[in-house]
Amino acid sequence: MDQTKQRARLIARRADIEAVANEARAAGATVELDQTRVGRLSRMDAMQGQAMAKATGARRALELERIAAALARIDAGEYGDCQACGEPIAPARLEFDPAAVVCIHCAEAAEARRGTR
Repeated sequence: MDQTKQRARLIARRADIEAVANEARAAGATVELDQTRVGRLSRMDAMQGQAMAKATGARRALELERIAAALARIDAGEYGDCQACGEPIAPARLEFDPAAVVCIHCAEAAEARRGTR
């Protein structure tokens, strides 16, 4: 696995997420209670939009944490090894998700334990 290429992909992904997050900050702003300016339904729509923006922001933050952890694994020389079993993660899996921490077998086992399969 070409770690230089993966590092570049991770850094580019981080930059993309940060750019979108900066643009979306206004969507998560507090919804005003002034019903003379905004009708009740418009306010409810705004509150729903705010909640969705906050949830999206939380997902972005989680992805940024995954990217930071992957970059740290590259720096430590541990990138590409499954953190559960220690075996190499398939290159195709890392191509799909450069921040993956476990191999497909360990991921499937974890899903089975959670009962999501």
